[in-house]
Amino acid sequence: MQEAQKKTDSGITIKKVYTSADIPEKFNSTLEPGTFPYTRGVQHDMYRGKLWTMRQYAGFSTAEESNKRYHFLLGQGVMGLSVAFDLPTQIGYDADHELADGEVGKVGVSICSLLDMEILFKDIPLDKISTSMTINSTGFILLALYVALAKKRGIDLKLLSGTIQNDILKEYAARGTYIYPPKQSMRIITDIFEWCGTNLPKWNSISISGYHIREAGSTAVQEVAFTLSNGKAYVQAAQAKGLDINQFGKRLSFFFNAHNNLFEEVAKFRAARRMWANIMKELGATDEKALMLRFHTQTGGATLTAQQPHNNISRVTVQTIAAVMGGTQSLHTNGFDEALGLPTQEAASIALRTQQIVAFESGIADTADPLAGSFYVESLTDEVESKATELIKQIDAMGGSVAAIESGFMQNKIAESAYAYQKAIESNDKIIVGVNQFQSNSNQDIPVFKIDESIRQQQMDKLTLLKAQRDPNKVKLCLAAIHTAALGTQNLMPPVIEAVENHCTLGEISDILRDVFGEYQA
Repeated sequence: MQEAQKKTDSGITIKKVYTSADIPEKFNSTLEPGTFPYTRGVQHDMYRGKLWTMRQYAGFSTAEESNKRYHFLLGQGVMGLSVAFDLPTQIGYDADHELADGEVGKVGVSICSLLDMEILFKDIPLDKISTSMTINSTGFILLALYVALAKKRGIDLKLLSGTIQNDILKEYAARGTYIYPPKQSMRIITDIFEWCGTNLPKWNSISISGYHIREAGSTAVQEVAFTLSNGKAYVQAAQAKGLDINQFGKRLSFFFNAHNNLFEEVAKFRAARRMWANIMKELGATDEKALMLRFHTQTGGATLTAQQPHNNISRVTVQTIAAVMGGTQSLHTNGFDEALGLPTQEAASIALRTQQIVAFESGIADTADPLAGSFYVESLTDEVESKATELIKQIDAMGGSVAAIESGFMQNKIAESAYAYQKAIESNDKIIVGVNQFQSNSNQDIPVFKIDESIRQQQMDKLTLLKAQRDPNKVKLCLAAIHTAALGTQNLMPPVIEAVENHCTLGEISDILRDVFGEYQA
């Protein structure tokens, strides 16, 4: 009987054994980490010099409740905060909007105003921690709120460090929390690049996200190709605005998924670094910091199972190892119970401990790029790069990412891959432990984190009080200033910051731009 052919999740054929004959011609055994094209990492000593930033993605209910979780996580050894926002916040609706009903505080924290931001970061030193915010369409408003809070506390903006995701292209392709049409959204993003370049030197003005592309069902190869192609589109848009690639290029960051196929994931991260360095070089970058692909990783949410959920601890461990061996700069590990609901405090603590065990007990962090020179990994890195480069060439021939998204090319490729993956599970060609093999009839009593349904009313009451106490004339003037800026070419960030300082709400600012820019219809 002929042995079944083994393939990675991207369809790359895996040989039974690899030898020195499989090492790619471009492999350079003398190449060190921290040198172009950064295949082996962006730092010479990698984690011997500084461990990756250990983050835990958290945000739920009200700002008060999320603040308690942040203090718990910081007390457990988290090095940076990663904020999740609820859907109304992500798509520019205050908690009192009719479309927010049933969603306030459910998949993240509800933020409507500067008052909420003050509560969210109460007693947290903004100049001493790094804050990552997973927010896209309204990213400029959340950044404005963060800046306004820092100014109110008298903190030097040059000390603020963190990231706003701010990646709208993947929203059109894979996730759906867009508001404005692509052209206007790209204008907002380049305004952020320009403003941050002058005012927030330590802030990453975008996190170009492959994570959600992968969660939507893409392969590892597609995740790299579509993410880097989107990155090219942002760089080219910034260059068209007259921005210096060697300046804004240093503040670009990426966000990738860590899936279960350990070696393919390591190869993916290594290939992505090499590809981005060459892409940026072709676009005119010369500063080594602008050539480096720096990235945050989150373990794969879509890989978590509701069946036998404790198995997810093992999955997250494998994914953590892949991210660290692949050279991530920052990492969030998922809670084992996230297929059931928001992570409980216990699950979040286990997830963080997983990172700490890998960092301090496994020995993986003791040397840079420990899998370098592996016949298998070097061959796989080359295969991922080759296949991803071919996809990028197809997108370039269409006119770039925006055109590829508008034509449905990216969406269709992701949908085809998601369908093929699910078919493989249902036919048992792909084994998912506890799902289609090794099932158990025993019921595990897993506590589920629940959000109080009274949250929306609490947020609405706060909004009513805020609007009664603020200066209505200042609000009117600030919103008018945003409207004028949006009609012209003025950078949007200064009037938006002034607006939130005068207690204009996220929904009010979003609506002003809806009036000017319109809303995107897929």
